[in-house]
Amino acid sequence: MTALRTTFATALFCVLTACASAPAPRQAPIVSPTPAVTLPPIKVGLALGGGAAKGFAHIGVIKMLEANGIKPVVVSGTSAGSVVGALYASGMDAYQLQQKAVALDEASIRDVSLFSGGVVKGKKLQDYVNAQVGERTFEKLKKPLAVVATRLEDGQRTVFVRGNVGQAVRASSSIPGVFEAVSIGKYHFVDGGVVSPVPVDAARDLGADFVIAVDISSKPIGSADTSSMLGNMNRSIAIMGQKLGAAELARADIVVRPNVNDIGAADFAQKNRAILEGERAAQNLLPTIKAKLATLQAQRLASAQQAAAAKAAAQHEAERQARCAKQQGWLDKLRRDEDC
Repeated sequence: MTALRTTFATALFCVLTACASAPAPRQAPIVSPTPAVTLPPIKVGLALGGGAAKGFAHIGVIKMLEANGIKPVVVSGTSAGSVVGALYASGMDAYQLQQKAVALDEASIRDVSLFSGGVVKGKKLQDYVNAQVGERTFEKLKKPLAVVATRLEDGQRTVFVRGNVGQAVRASSSIPGVFEAVSIGKYHFVDGGVVSPVPVDAARDLGADFVIAVDISSKPIGSADTSSMLGNMNRSIAIMGQKLGAAELARADIVVRPNVNDIGAADFAQKNRAILEGERAAQNLLPTIKAKLATLQAQRLASAQQAAAAKAAAQHEAERQARCAKQQGWLDKLRRDEDC
């Protein structure tokens, strides 16, 4: 009887030690199927730059993107871009934005103060934006929104993502020398174009995986129309922000540049042309945008599959080790019984 138990224990030992041994040479390798992976859609972000009346071009870009199934889910804006961005984030689609643009009377957003050197107060712009977004705060908009302004006391870039939307847009649009600085808390704020002409980084901070930047700023080269104070100040801001803007634009996935450089900063009469130029510029880049989105999705899928495969392999190995440990326990028990 003892010999029989010894033979059985020895045989079982041989079987169990296979847990730590290599597979037999003739054994076919086990190929694990690629784990099924489901990815959320790519979060497309829209970064809308400043440029006064040129900002109507943003609407054309949005129209073309939406018409081709590309719908940004987060929005950032500077100056004129913050106005369009706020309305878009409130839930308006591109055609509603165009209707608002066509109906917009310049007098409804410009209020001149005789007691501050004739500059624009900006309260009308604030009230207009708040009325259009239904008096909602940032937190209650349909899309996450970031509005960029410049803190006057120290020149720091400030990104508003909470609170009063119209007030933030007013601050972002307050061109120095043309608009009054906006007081919020203990600080004063002016045009965001001084520090972030096209707010790509703000869109990234909102969680965008893919940022489409729209640059409508006047390029500080060639001749300039010096007859307009607004035009002069807008051009000065473009010069100040040129290097900063170039560095930030380089971090975008796509940069759309509508052909609006010859539209004056205060030329609201050319709003329809600006919208059309935005459509054209976006349409020209659609193949590139779609190709880059497809590449990004393929990269995300490959990375997710690799991570899932590694996780599955680790789980399989953990299960194998647990099984072997259990079997080893049985073997140890047989040995103790044999010793008895």
